[in-house]
Amino acid sequence: MIRLFKVYYPVRTLVLLVGEALIVWFSFVLGIWAATWMSEVGYARPRLLPDREVLPIFWLIAVTGIVLFFSHGLDLYDAGSLGSKSELTLRLLRVLGLVAFSLAAVGSVYRHFRPGRDFLPGAPLGLGVLAITLFVWRAAYSWIVQHPYFRERVYVLGTGDRAERLVRGLRLRTELGIEVVGWTGNIEGELTREMVAEHVMGLARENGVHRVIVAMTERRGTLPVHELLKLRQEGVKVEEATNWLEKISGRIEVEQLYPSWLIYADGFRFSRFFRTVRRILNCSVALVGLVLSLPLWPFIVLAVKLGSPGPALYHQERVGRLGKKFYCHKFRTMRRDAEADTGATWALDDDPRITRVGKVLRMSRLDEIPQLWCVLMGHMNFVGPRPERPEFVEWLSKEIPYYEVRHVVRPGITGWAQIKYKYGNTLEDAKEKLQYDLFYIKNASLGLDLLIWFETVKIVLLGRGAQ
Repeated sequence: MIRLFKVYYPVRTLVLLVGEALIVWFSFVLGIWAATWMSEVGYARPRLLPDREVLPIFWLIAVTGIVLFFSHGLDLYDAGSLGSKSELTLRLLRVLGLVAFSLAAVGSVYRHFRPGRDFLPGAPLGLGVLAITLFVWRAAYSWIVQHPYFRERVYVLGTGDRAERLVRGLRLRTELGIEVVGWTGNIEGELTREMVAEHVMGLARENGVHRVIVAMTERRGTLPVHELLKLRQEGVKVEEATNWLEKISGRIEVEQLYPSWLIYADGFRFSRFFRTVRRILNCSVALVGLVLSLPLWPFIVLAVKLGSPGPALYHQERVGRLGKKFYCHKFRTMRRDAEADTGATWALDDDPRITRVGKVLRMSRLDEIPQLWCVLMGHMNFVGPRPERPEFVEWLSKEIPYYEVRHVVRPGITGWAQIKYKYGNTLEDAKEKLQYDLFYIKNASLGLDLLIWFETVKIVLLGRGAQ
């Protein structure tokens, strides 16, 4: 796996993405070239290649970006969401249709953007070439990645839930190109150091293991240290499971987490430069967002008031950075007396307290607009752990280890946990979201923030995860 923006990406996914970008680029270059050549066939010496006037670099970059954007939006780079070949074909056709519609819209509305006289015939020809090359590339890619030569063979050394989660995660993430050839959980009977050593060495020699991942919770008297050292000297990589669980899940598990790991692990550091630049970006975007959203405020306020009696805005106390309390502002989506009988409670699935207008606001995320003021005031960031109510923080801090760690950064309107996990309304959900929050705090960067912004826009446009 390759680390970009402090997030781990499978090499295969990056190869697929780069290969697709090159295919899109050259498909439209070929389309423009063909249009140029056909338009000059009647000349004595037609051009073999289009000149700079006809070959618009910025237009090619924009079209490539559009294709990749739609492909990402339809999860074409997420192997876990792709099922049969027919589903893949359907999604590719949708991408091509969206691209054709976008090109037609841009060409008709912004006539002065048409870069050269060969744009109109060049774009359809490029799209036609892309339709062929895209399917050929996907078929070739699928054939190549299934070849045993391009798969890494791994042995998982350990038993129990932790090792089992690692084995299951490696097998489900097919885009990693990893084949689990065995793990200690397959050994029958009571484990001894000699049995474990014989098992790992036998499979390593028989299957040509490239990597051993140690996922043992209790290692004293069971870990075959000498055999692992011998494998290491023979070129086999030996690694600890904590880092791999973090890589494949995008979260940090708290079950086997020790304070020493939090102290010595890479990350969990925020330079003054990072804080300053991040604050400037947050204030700038929040100010622009408030100004642009002002025309919507009267309509939203009117809709909320017509939907149910009571104020259009509600103000609720939340816990921010370093445990400091502040008031979070949102458009009201529940009836006025939502907690009169129950007290502080999380929103439930199909919560009857949510009004009809509130469901629309939550689905479109328009109820979050007033939180831009919290960002401008410095209580929140755009990206960070979601701010929780003091009543819940006191309870969750007693039930979940390391829960207070999430308060070392400002809370956010969106975050890594929000794009990776569903809306939570149970203790187990809070624990799962904390593990994603810890991953974000450990790997916080401007690049990761931009990635979360991009994923949030995708979620909002597709209407996913609203509650």
